[in-house]
Amino acid sequence: MQQLTTESASLLLSRKQNHSSVRPRSLAPKERSSNSPTLFSINVRNAFALIVIPLGALSSIPWVPSDSRTLLFGVLYAYLRSFAIVTGYHRLWAHRTYTANTALRLVFALLGAGAGQDHIKKWARDHRAHHRYVDTDQDPYSIKKGFFYAHMGWIIFENNKTSTTGRVDISDLKSDRIVEWQRRYFVLLFAIMGYLVPTLVCGLSHGDFLGGFVWAGCLGTAIQQQLTFCVNSVAHWVGDRPFTATKSARQSPWAITLLLMGEGYHNFHHEFPTDYRTGIRWYDVDPGKWMIAFLSFLGLATNLKRFPQNEINKSLLQRKREELEKEGQAVDWGIPLEELPVWKWEDYEEQTRTGRNLIVIRRAVHDVSTFATEHPGGPAMIAAAIGKDGTEMIEGGVYGHSNAAFNLLDKMRIAVIEDGMSR
Repeated sequence: MQQLTTESASLLLSRKQNHSSVRPRSLAPKERSSNSPTLFSINVRNAFALIVIPLGALSSIPWVPSDSRTLLFGVLYAYLRSFAIVTGYHRLWAHRTYTANTALRLVFALLGAGAGQDHIKKWARDHRAHHRYVDTDQDPYSIKKGFFYAHMGWIIFENNKTSTTGRVDISDLKSDRIVEWQRRYFVLLFAIMGYLVPTLVCGLSHGDFLGGFVWAGCLGTAIQQQLTFCVNSVAHWVGDRPFTATKSARQSPWAITLLLMGEGYHNFHHEFPTDYRTGIRWYDVDPGKWMIAFLSFLGLATNLKRFPQNEINKSLLQRKREELEKEGQAVDWGIPLEELPVWKWEDYEEQTRTGRNLIVIRRAVHDVSTFATEHPGGPAMIAAAIGKDGTEMIEGGVYGHSNAAFNLLDKMRIAVIEDGMSR
């Protein structure tokens, strides 16, 4: 074998040392600055879109007449863009709960851009991180950081250099040509679909160019944004948790759910995110579910996913058990049998001979001293059973006592008779 020269060996050793000194890039997210958000940490672009434009539109209202046709279009257009977020950004791209043809995906991409909630790739990435790391520091809009932060603070103070958002797989989004096209031209598409389209529609249809810009464009965009933001704040704040108590997501009242396009059934959604529905009962108010079903009827949406009903029922029953156990902890059930002292029958008889009012029922020794005068059947019935095994009598030999009677007895037990010792 050919020998290395001294110079070659030195060069090889040097390269090896340099290579070993390079540490692999950590997959852990960068730590967020411990300082609270300040004026200097504001994301200017996001703050301008979410605060400056809506406030400017509101301040101009006294000088902009409100045409009923413009207002009607503004509401309808806001709902269309909300549908693009709910059924497109959220249930199609973020969770892949169904598949859609190219035409529908393109419509969702255009209308979604008009909603001004960032491009699909980032929106879906953040939402997948929200589900994977919910209620932790790696959740981009964790409710644990406060209501305002979860609602819109995380957008206003968003800083990629100090982000702690957890990593998720978005390879499917990177390979989606419509997603990449929308990302590349998002700012232009937002300006066109968010402001120019409503301006032109209202202007060309009934001559209200200014109203179309202010009412249907600026204010319509701001309102639908705020409703979407409520999913991250209100839906993690108000309502019950019938499917899981390990996550902050809640089932909001139906009125809130209607405004949120069905996204208010958030406790279900966080437990079963691959289901295209959030309201699983036929009468649940879930416009997003209805829209996807309608699109499926038209042949534009396919492969609608449902989580197995049996597994959904399991979660419901498990939560009911948890709640019952929690309620049961607040009830006095008496001392558990396994914690009572064990007596022989002779010990029991000896105690009754000293004057104690004791009765054995189902092997448990009960002190009925304070109850004798309260017994509905009279104290004589109690006196007749002192020092004896009254099990047969209380279970129907004389009178079949109620469950409430047995529950009351459980609080009177003081000992348990050894196996085989009762008479």
